[in-house]
Amino acid sequence: MAGEKVILYIHGMGGGGDSRIPSILNEHLGEVVVRTYDFDPKIAGRQIDGWVRELNPSLIIGESLGSLNAIRLKGFPHILVSPSLNAPLYFGYLAFLALIPGITPLLDWIYKPREGDRQKLHFTFRTMRKYLPLRREALLNSPRSGSRDCFFAFFGTRDHYRASGIVSVRTYRKYFGNSYSLYRGTHFMEEEFIISMLIPKIKEVLAL
Repeated sequence: MAGEKVILYIHGMGGGGDSRIPSILNEHLGEVVVRTYDFDPKIAGRQIDGWVRELNPSLIIGESLGSLNAIRLKGFPHILVSPSLNAPLYFGYLAFLALIPGITPLLDWIYKPREGDRQKLHFTFRTMRKYLPLRREALLNSPRSGSRDCFFAFFGTRDHYRASGIVSVRTYRKYFGNSYSLYRGTHFMEEEFIISMLIPKIKEVLAL
């Protein structure tokens, strides 16, 4: 990548510094920064805001649940991969289940990330409820709410989260319009689409 154009990549739930997509991007582009942030949205917000001040990125990329943390950052072009705009609704409205004894340890075990530099997940009532205000804050920075930031998203036609509405093209269109493309893959964008679709879009946005 030419010069100082840094990309800040915000990983999805359970992702982290060794996530697959930014690793592939770094092989082809360089200067893609991905760091592991806290699962608690309030803590994560402070961490990510600090990285933005430090790095002054030219582009923000958000993946899955991390797209909400990406969207709320104002004044940048944004590319979103499988944005899970409705996942915070599930977290927020089902948070009461975490008050039932044994549910938090069960969820922590079910969604335990693989070993490595990965986000540690802990599904408490207070943490899950914080995802509702994160969603509201993020969507205030959408074109529907008057934002002039640039947004573009990629959705997989075989994304199993679309059936539940956790990932929804309709919700995306409501707030961001028709600035998206479909690829014939899963929620976890396959390498062929990273190379054939995501990287060209990054280069287009950064005018490389």
